Amino acid sequence: MRITVVGTGYVGLVTGTCFAETGNNVTCVDIDENKVKKLSSGQITIYEPGLEKLFERNLKEGRLHFTTGLAEGIKDAQVIFLALPTPPGADGAADLSFVLKVAEQLGNLMTDYKVIVDKSTVPVGTAEKVHAAILKNSKVEFDVVSNPEFLREGVAVDDFMKPDRVVIGTNSERARKVMGDLYAPFVRQGNPILYMDERSAELTKYAANSFLATKISFMNEVAVLCEKLGADVDMVRRGIGSDDRIGKRFLFPGIGYGGSCFPKDVQALVRSSEEVKYDFKILNAVMDVNEKQKVFLIPKIKAYFKDGLKGKRFALWGLAFKPNTDDIREAPALYIIEALVNEGATVCVFDPEAMPNVKQVVGDKIQYAKHQYDCLEGADALIIATEWSVFRTPDFDQINAILKNKVIFDGRNLFDVQRMQELGFYYESVGRAVSKP
Repeated sequence: MRITVVGTGYVGLVTGTCFAETGNNVTCVDIDENKVKKLSSGQITIYEPGLEKLFERNLKEGRLHFTTGLAEGIKDAQVIFLALPTPPGADGAADLSFVLKVAEQLGNLMTDYKVIVDKSTVPVGTAEKVHAAILKNSKVEFDVVSNPEFLREGVAVDDFMKPDRVVIGTNSERARKVMGDLYAPFVRQGNPILYMDERSAELTKYAANSFLATKISFMNEVAVLCEKLGADVDMVRRGIGSDDRIGKRFLFPGIGYGGSCFPKDVQALVRSSEEVKYDFKILNAVMDVNEKQKVFLIPKIKAYFKDGLKGKRFALWGLAFKPNTDDIREAPALYIIEALVNEGATVCVFDPEAMPNVKQVVGDKIQYAKHQYDCLEGADALIIATEWSVFRTPDFDQINAILKNKVIFDGRNLFDVQRMQELGFYYESVGRAVSKP
């Protein structure tokens, strides 16, 4: 098929590249001339494992194209995906201005039937708004479909190429046929394409992310309780995760969730609930727990350094909100850094991918190490904020030799408490016993 993807952010670039990989001819449209120039010349603009290889291959084979011109981009398209930003507004509601602006433009540009697909995460009722915006100027038939993405950063290519399910919201048989043909190569192993109405599809995305965020916050609350009651959250996690009604995933305690999806989507669903005068109590609690969890380690650090944090130096491993991405949106590490700097501490950080993005946000308020052990030099303690694989089995002898104090605060529970005790480290994590040599 001939496909257009409007927006070359995280969702748009993954979507366009993966559709091209199955033989479609894909044109990606973006108003950022610099980004389009980079992509057209073969320079990928996001870090996502496995994406660069597919990107380079499909660009070389002529199946993947980039342009700043919307008219040029949609000229021959059968399907147009809207993968545009929907950032939270001041009130928490998703900002649809980017989506609706493009929708209005499409009405003037379309000369034959096309399927317009909402790929961005959007509130219930957006498909109707997009349809109305296009209809203002359109003289041809079209359908608007809701097709939410379920991509996990770090494994997005696998998620797209081998989806658990594909959700398609439409009441049009014509659009249903087009979308079914388009996704057929991705569900050959039998995973379902779920057809439903547009509003149900839109709510499915928000409900899925909100439920996962709820599991995370619930387990973080359990971890706090474990510390107070003298229980071990790892044991509790294994005990409840073995119940197939609950499942093992998203039960790892830590310093909260971040990224572009969970915080924004939970907030947007709460706002949608408020608009229909429904108080979604569970999700309000989820957000409250997560805000506190981001700085969960700070009271522990203050309690250890009883003379205050002013003048102290901290090494921090991990800046991205999760491993295998350079995304720092709502990353707990940023909140930890802010709290430490405000207390007068010096912070030196290392992350395999996210440091350039942090430099743009934080600037020279902190120091940046070229290697993970470099930032330990002269540090009073090590803080771990992201569970990158490279941090899981470090050289503890080297850490001991470089750190000023054998002190580690671990926000991701990477290490075994008993082993840290044997190695002689003061080690605090989340929901587990403290190692006190």
